[in-house]
Amino acid sequence: MTGLSRRRRLAAVAVTALCALAGAGCSSTTDGPSDGGAYLVWDPYPQFADDSEWVALLKKCGTSAGVTVERTGYDTTDLTNKALLAAQQGNSPDVLIVDNPVISTLAEAGALTTTEENKLDVSSMEANLLGAGQRDGRTYGVPIGANTLALYYNKDLLTAAGVDPASVKDWTSLTAALTKVKAKGKKGITFSAIGTEEGSFQFLPWFWGSGAQLTALDSPQAVSALTLWTDWLKQGHSPNSVINNTQTTSWQEFATGDYAFAENGTWQLANAEKLGFAYGTIAIPASAGGPAPAPTGGEFVSIPVQNKTDRYAASQKLVACLTSADNLLTTDTTLSYVAPVAAVQERQAAADPKLKVWVEAVRAAKGRTGDNLGTKYPKISEPLWTAVQAALSGAKSPREALTAAQAAATAR
Repeated sequence: MTGLSRRRRLAAVAVTALCALAGAGCSSTTDGPSDGGAYLVWDPYPQFADDSEWVALLKKCGTSAGVTVERTGYDTTDLTNKALLAAQQGNSPDVLIVDNPVISTLAEAGALTTTEENKLDVSSMEANLLGAGQRDGRTYGVPIGANTLALYYNKDLLTAAGVDPASVKDWTSLTAALTKVKAKGKKGITFSAIGTEEGSFQFLPWFWGSGAQLTALDSPQAVSALTLWTDWLKQGHSPNSVINNTQTTSWQEFATGDYAFAENGTWQLANAEKLGFAYGTIAIPASAGGPAPAPTGGEFVSIPVQNKTDRYAASQKLVACLTSADNLLTTDTTLSYVAPVAAVQERQAAADPKLKVWVEAVRAAKGRTGDNLGTKYPKISEPLWTAVQAALSGAKSPREALTAAQAAATAR
């Protein structure tokens, strides 16, 4: 790609794709990389102060690479905007850690180097997690960890209803469990179906678990998934509040102790330990059984394109250090992530048996921008969450809502 064509592509993506994906206004300012001294690392972890284990690891990796690391933590939305604008200005950080759906946008813009170019070994990474960072057969970063969704359950409510959590293996057995809970005067399952990316994120395990594909939103399988959710509302198994629930508010509903199940993620593990009742977790079941593919959250460690190519050698050492097996174990424990390497996943599950279900869920998961969708994903996701809203509110039938969604996605 020539310098001129790359600048034009960056400018086009800056105006369209990234601002749409981030869902926030773009700023024209940047803190900008250095002129040769410290190596800049940008990450989406502003919650970690300079005395945190995460920053200590960055400094340790810098020492190992023979360079000084200057780290800045940004809010996720702010970071994605700044990353593209910095690339436009030829002022990118040396190492960039971003949410996995953003990788496709930056790669399309020509803002990232490939792992092949920088000789980063990704052979030990789980293929389903690596897929979120791939486009047209090329890999644009190394996953640092993943989170995903599963079902938390209230042990006391299930015991009182005579439900063995191990019996919940598919949609039929899950709905049967909800029916038993309702018969005992309690509530079934809560989740987030809000009209944002969170709503699509929470619907995807059911969508993919039906066998549906994002390129055909109106398939019979997709209709069956949305029908499952709408039927739960009609039958009183789920509250009407799911239409406006974020993942945080649905967790708050579960924390009341009135719900048997809640769909949520690994990021609630610390809060789960504070619940006033005993809890457990199971994988979200696919329609016909087995764990459903849930979408992956988590970040990739990437090396942006630099004008001074002699900086790549040290950047490669930084990324290799951050994603080494031993460091991943420490980092993913800090971030409540499941590691992207099978051997490290086993060590996590051995150290904390409660992570076994999450390891299983991550192994079955897939990236939202996978299947080579890349920057097409946001154009599909919005019509999808709009369809979910329309069906759950009763404005349209599941089939009508998804037919409209497919038409909208095709027109974009």
